Amino acid sequence: MGHRPAYVQALVEEITQRGEQMGRPYADTVFIGGGTPSLLTPPQMEQVLQALRRSFCLDPAAEFSCEANPGALSAGMLKVLMDGGVNRLSLVAQAADAALLQLLGRRHTWYQVEEAVAAAREAGFTNINLDLMLGIPTQTMDIWRQTLEQALALQPTHLSCYGLIVEEGTILAARIEAGVWTLPDEDTERRLYDYTLTRLEQAGFQQYEISNFARPGRQCLHNLHCWQRQDYLGFGCAAHGLEGAGTLRRQNPSTLAGYLAGEQPRFQPIGAEEAMFESLMLGLRLTRGLDLEAFEAMHGQRFEAVWEQQAENSLSRGLTALEQGHFRLTRQGMDVMNTVLLDFM
Repeated sequence: MGHRPAYVQALVEEITQRGEQMGRPYADTVFIGGGTPSLLTPPQMEQVLQALRRSFCLDPAAEFSCEANPGALSAGMLKVLMDGGVNRLSLVAQAADAALLQLLGRRHTWYQVEEAVAAAREAGFTNINLDLMLGIPTQTMDIWRQTLEQALALQPTHLSCYGLIVEEGTILAARIEAGVWTLPDEDTERRLYDYTLTRLEQAGFQQYEISNFARPGRQCLHNLHCWQRQDYLGFGCAAHGLEGAGTLRRQNPSTLAGYLAGEQPRFQPIGAEEAMFESLMLGLRLTRGLDLEAFEAMHGQRFEAVWEQQAENSLSRGLTALEQGHFRLTRQGMDVMNTVLLDFM
């Protein structure tokens, strides 16, 4: 079990102390993630859930999510989650192809994904997300099509389809650097993404963010709050938070040893220009775009007054659109989002 008991104790203490310091504030979403929470034992998870409920005033209708590894989700854990108020499960499925799972270093099989979904439903969960990954080395259109079909067969309420981001220092990064594997080129990844948009729309999913698709009414509220740049609290090793009405970033110690030793978090003030650009960058990830009225209420400036020339430039090139009080990327703009943002930067 290693450091897990000490980590859970430190995490519970942090949650409790912050809740007391803030006067047990109201929360309408909770997301337990940032790794593989299901590696905790059921009693350890129960400690965390109880601390959250003691320390914060949770809306009775709060969206309460927990990530889980399909190969580490027992019936006992599902019962603890359900009894503790968790009502949304996010399974890190990644791929249906065994070779791709091995390439990514995942220890589960697709059969375990199917088992986990069945067990979750039996435990009472009706809101289930599957995380899938595209743009993996050796992943062809046929392989991706198979993954999507097998995911859809499980009838999830939400699908997250992320492009692979290769982290430095990983085995995957080393093998790509050595030429053992090659990342798909930009055109191939775009074809995979375009197929995803078409197939999921046919299946009744609505795209509400660049990488996220939901059945009607099943968008992830927690992530929406983050993309709308609302304050949130982060607990645990390396956790981040946004506080002070978006003016302060809080970062917990990034190492387990530092967190367990009680190292203090770091704080980074966020200036007005940086805050406005963050609102734009996050807002453009949403298919409906940046809410201009909310932008003005948050920052005290009209969007058009801050970026008039840049907005006109992207509008004239067909990369953005202005509709119903929202500034959004067009389909063409989504393909070159970084280029659009560089202009505004």
